[in-house]
Amino acid sequence: MMKVYSHSSAMEPMLPSDNRDLSELALQLAKSTARLGGCVHPITGQRIAALVRSMNSYYSNLIEGHNTHPLEIERALKHDFSNDPAQRALQIESAAHIQVQEILENRLREIRELPICELESLCWIHRELYARLPEAFRFVKTKNGNTDEVIPGQLRRAEVEVGRHIAPRAESLPKFLARFSAAYKPSSLDPLTRIIAVAASHHRLAWIHPFLDGNGRVARLFTHASLTQSGLGGYGLWTISRGFARRKDEYLSALSAADAPRWNDYDGRGNLSDLGLAAFCKFFLECCLDQVQFMTGLLDFDTILERIRFFGDRWVREHKADERIVALLQQAFLRGELTRGETTQVLLRPERTTRRIISDLIAGGLLASEGPAKPVSLGFPMEAIGFYFPKLYPEGVEMELLWKKK
Repeated sequence: MMKVYSHSSAMEPMLPSDNRDLSELALQLAKSTARLGGCVHPITGQRIAALVRSMNSYYSNLIEGHNTHPLEIERALKHDFSNDPAQRALQIESAAHIQVQEILENRLREIRELPICELESLCWIHRELYARLPEAFRFVKTKNGNTDEVIPGQLRRAEVEVGRHIAPRAESLPKFLARFSAAYKPSSLDPLTRIIAVAASHHRLAWIHPFLDGNGRVARLFTHASLTQSGLGGYGLWTISRGFARRKDEYLSALSAADAPRWNDYDGRGNLSDLGLAAFCKFFLECCLDQVQFMTGLLDFDTILERIRFFGDRWVREHKADERIVALLQQAFLRGELTRGETTQVLLRPERTTRRIISDLIAGGLLASEGPAKPVSLGFPMEAIGFYFPKLYPEGVEMELLWKKK
């Protein structure tokens, strides 16, 4: 019979004992995210970060078995919900994830040393998320067949099993979370260990399983915040959830391996497997590095300008529009934003004609602006994403192949 743990020492080790290889990966990741942050104009980067936030919601929910088409997520953000109750619920779930991530990012900017590892912060993430979810998602079936309500922000009061893992006793959760907070407090760790700690804390939070439901989503939002606070956010231009979703079986297997008790005297000195935790951290950091390099490749100036040109040419043909629009889209990407006067200079058309063209592009989502006289920046409508960013979503693969055949 498996143990039900009551003492926080059962969660040891909190970090792998041998960090030499992990430190090298952490250093590579730090350098790669620094390069990624310099790939685009800051304003363009903010626009892409909003898209990545939506993508993070898509992949995080996909890991939970909730597949909401990116187009449905885009509609949800415009408050255009499906009449089908099940589809509407998934749309609301996606929008909730995006909203909470944005609020969390704003809090991190406002409070530099936000104590994200502490109980209050973890409960805040859960509360903000579940307060926005449809009522149908707030009830779960227990192992004995009963239905329990998930109270936003409240630690679970019942015992749970996740696969073969039996989570710590509900009454002991505050002790486990106190140990969690102390072990992963960023200010107590050196820079490279902080990065490794992000990986280790992702597993240990999932292992504690503090809430009745939503632990995976909370863990991924928490991890996003931890990466950002550790200087690895890359200005919001990448997300670990895409890496986890694309390697879901490996992700779940690595989590499970780190759940295992210590195998023998060569497997650390804690209750849990030191080798299992090290292997999970390695998988985690490799996933991060892969996603950062993926986005860095997508944002290479020459190739993305060519993809914008290809999409722009196609859009111009389909809409019988002005061919100078292609140059306008490319300039918006490179320069972050253009004043209305600068759009006239790029289009080389009379002011009245320029106003009409800009109005059409904003209506179509190809450009974005905060008002009639305000500057314009590059927009990312769903029809363009597969061309601008092939493979960002699975739905973009078909568009990427079309681009390659041009």
